[in-house]
Parts: sequence; C-alpha cells; structure tokens
Amino acid sequence: MNYQLVQDVIQLVEKFEKENSNYGYAKDVSGFKRWFFESEKQTDFSLDEPDWEGKMEGRSPESVISTLLVHMNRYAKAYSKSAIQDSEFSTQEDFIYLINLKAFGAMTKMELIKKNIQDKPTGMQIINRLIKNGWVIQNDSETDKRSKIIEISLEGLQSLDAQMGKIRLATQIVSGDLSHSEKMQLIRLLNKLDDFHHPIFSQQIDSHELLQKVNTAYFTV
Repeated sequence: MNYQLVQDVIQLVEKFEKENSNYGYAKDVSGFKRWFFESEKQTDFSLDEPDWEGKMEGRSPESVISTLLVHMNRYAKAYSKSAIQDSEFSTQEDFIYLINLKAFGAMTKMELIKKNIQDKPTGMQIINRLIKNGWVIQNDSETDKRSKIIEISLEGLQSLDAQMGKIRLATQIVSGDLSHSEKMQLIRLLNKLDDFHHPIFSQQIDSHELLQKVNTAYFTV
C-alpha cells in the first residue's frame, strides 16, 4: 500500500474540513471533489498575472488594488441606497448597525462603533439617530456605570425585517457574476487584508502619524 498517498489524501480531507467550516460545499465525497477541483482551478488561475489600465506605463498593482476597493465601496453604497429607498432608513449605516445588534446581541456603544470600523463621533451620531427612531434601547452597564449597553428594540427588528429582502438583494448584486469558488477566494483575500488593517485601525493613530508609523512598522526593512 502506498502509505504516502494515503497520508496526502488525509491531509487534503483535513484541509477541506477546515476551509469548509462555513458549509460552502456539501460535507460528503461530492462536496470534497468539487472543492478539490475548484481549488486546483484557483491555483492555475493564480499563476496568470492579470492586465490592468496603465500597466505598461508603470502603474503598480498596489495602485490598482486601492482604486478597485474604492470603486467597489461606491458600487456597494449605490446598491444599498437603492435598497432603502422609500423606507424609514436614512443611511446604510442605520441598517448595518441594526444588523450587527441583531446578529451579535447587546453591546456597549463603543463595541458597536468598533465593529463597524468607524470613528467615535460618526458612530455616536448613528447610534443617537437609532435611539431617536426607537430602533435601539439603552441601559446602564452592570459592570461599568460609565457605559451604556444598547440592543435592538422590537421596532428596530420590525423595520429591519421589512427591508431585509431588498438588503439581501443588494448584497447579492454586489457579488456580481463571481462563481462560488471565486467568492471563497475573494473572502480569503479580503479576510487577510482585514486581519492586517484591523489591528492598525484599533490603535486609533493620529492621521498625521498614521502613514509613517505603519510604514516603519511593516514595510521598512
């Protein structure tokens, strides 16, 4: 018996189970075969360097990535704006904050603001608007009397549920015509970027020092 082959297969199965924690593939032989086939396609695809506007003139891949992320943010905002037309929501941040409260439960105001990667003044404006609309209720923290614990109210749940059909449609449209394997690959890459940037953002470094400190910490040899 080729024990090395058996060991290689076991390692592949372990990798499949780890990467399939979100149940993107069926947890059986057919799901494993599909995962393996699409993983091989991704490996082949990654060897092909794409073309982009300005490449021949020296435009860097970092410039392209930054620009495309900005574009995607604007596309997503446009679809989100369409999703809340003729609704009680005034901005996409309103329903994003409510979705987080519904998904993760009660939390402090600062925990909610940090979860949405926003500065304190902007986050407090959004939270105060949600409280004013009756979508969020706040209570004193049992562990820290200086903090307020906020949670989504029944009215907030009802307003959110009334709009969730359009919100889900907007998120589907943002993914465009990506295949399942392409979505999984994009999630992996975006998670990697988020893992890099989130700790930096959490330090709340002053804008005057941000570029220099990050460059010194991560890119200066």
